[in-house]
Amino acid sequence: MTDREIAAAKVKVLHFPSVLGAAVPIYNLPRVNETLNFTPHVLSGIFLGTIKKWNHPAILADNPGVALPEVQIVVVHRDRASGTTYIWTDYLSKVSLEWRNQVGKGTEINWPIGRGASGSGGMAETVARTPYSIGYTELTFALLNHVRYGRVRNAAGKFVKADLKSVTAAAAGAANTMPGDFRVSITNAPGADAYPISSFTWLLIPANLDGTKRPVLTGFLRWMLTTGQSTSVESLGYARVPESVVRRELRAIDHIH
Repeated sequence: MTDREIAAAKVKVLHFPSVLGAAVPIYNLPRVNETLNFTPHVLSGIFLGTIKKWNHPAILADNPGVALPEVQIVVVHRDRASGTTYIWTDYLSKVSLEWRNQVGKGTEINWPIGRGASGSGGMAETVARTPYSIGYTELTFALLNHVRYGRVRNAAGKFVKADLKSVTAAAAGAANTMPGDFRVSITNAPGADAYPISSFTWLLIPANLDGTKRPVLTGFLRWMLTTGQSTSVESLGYARVPESVVRRELRAIDHIH
């Protein structure tokens, strides 16, 4: 939540990081079998509408030897408020001054170009059935729907594909810099192996609960941060929260009254 949202809330809200995930650029390019590379300049240009065709010189330069077609890029974005949209636009706002000044970041924005799709599953399905399209979705939905997704050049200048290792690498420095309320952005994180469009996801928990709800919810949070991290996270395409952050969260559960 933003500072404004927290101030406007009727109750005090606590943030608990639950897993680490990623937003990935998914695309549908018939007869192109290679995994594509995307720079920050190309991704922002495509979603701004300044890069219009798949064989644009900037895309060709990052994908030598790939026969890209001279066809219009079909841009797909989420049509409603979305945490994935926030992660995607938070990243674009960091890497593109033009994007930051013209569009900005948020769970819901005024898109310069493209068609809308409902939900991460709807985004994956729309791209899968729309030739020459590009969109973005959570890594887990790309994996579950068998939609191809590309590598993204990170802050160290390396093209990295999202997976559990590269998402975990993006969070490597977060434990030392994460504020006490756990609200932190790890998009465009430093590190040679870091995937640049990574993020924690959070559960938003009221700080005050009635007597019957508190033991149930705090018990669930403790399970989520311990047993749940080792049994239920990676099989769904997410990465575990770093142990140092888990220890801090277990202490923060005591702030729920």
